[in-house]
Amino acid sequence: MSKVVSLSEAMASIEDGSHVGLTGFAITRNAVAAALELARAKRRHLRLTQVIVGLETDLLVGAGCVDRLVYSGGSLDRFGLVHAVNRAIATGTLQIEEYSTLALTLRLAAGSLGLPFVPTRSMLGSSLLDNLRAAGEIVEQTDPFTGSPVLVMSPVRPDVAIVHADTCDEEGNATIAGPRWSLRETALAAARVIVTTERVVLRGTIPPERVVVPGTVVSAVTEVPRGASPTALPGHYDYDRAWLEAHVEATKEGGERFRRYLEGMLEARAVHP
Repeated sequence: MSKVVSLSEAMASIEDGSHVGLTGFAITRNAVAAALELARAKRRHLRLTQVIVGLETDLLVGAGCVDRLVYSGGSLDRFGLVHAVNRAIATGTLQIEEYSTLALTLRLAAGSLGLPFVPTRSMLGSSLLDNLRAAGEIVEQTDPFTGSPVLVMSPVRPDVAIVHADTCDEEGNATIAGPRWSLRETALAAARVIVTTERVVLRGTIPPERVVVPGTVVSAVTEVPRGASPTALPGHYDYDRAWLEAHVEATKEGGERFRRYLEGMLEARAVHP
């Protein structure tokens, strides 16, 4: 059965207050078209989980869509900081859970495997633990085999994950070229996956060994050429320097400057069914 829908229809299935897993990395493979559609729909009170935050998260936070962020750092790489995220943290409008990259990836892996918890020694002795204990997502225990201290973490299971793929067939089987980072763990941990893709292909045309996200976990597929731009998509296009510089300037100033910038993006990147 075909799962192909319009971008607006796919994003309309994400309700206010949803826990969304994002799979971009800094300025590579961000689901920018999807993020803009959520901003256009004025989604509110989202909880985002993204191992390394990038442009898509900065856009959503700047647009006022996000209340809580689970992450392990991030930036816009050579273009600078995620100013919208940092400002929201500083002003208290964004609540955060900050982990090491390994620890958050392990939590997502646990979610993808259906595990009740996962142990790690990452972050032992870190100042990050103070806030995480209060959040109730991490407990310090003793390793029953060695007697050494160990952290036990709950799994992360987003309501929905958004993946931008190179190609995807009508049933949701998606291919991903280049680095994947924690993309597969995030997708498989989620209750369902929405795939935006450069190109939708016919079912049966993708060799099984090339499938990274299986169609069994995908609820919707939408074709959005250059859907990751202005971030890079390995094998397809590089990042857009001018656009990213404009984003940094607008988010650095914030306020009315960012509002005008976002409105311009929404108008320029409107996707019609």
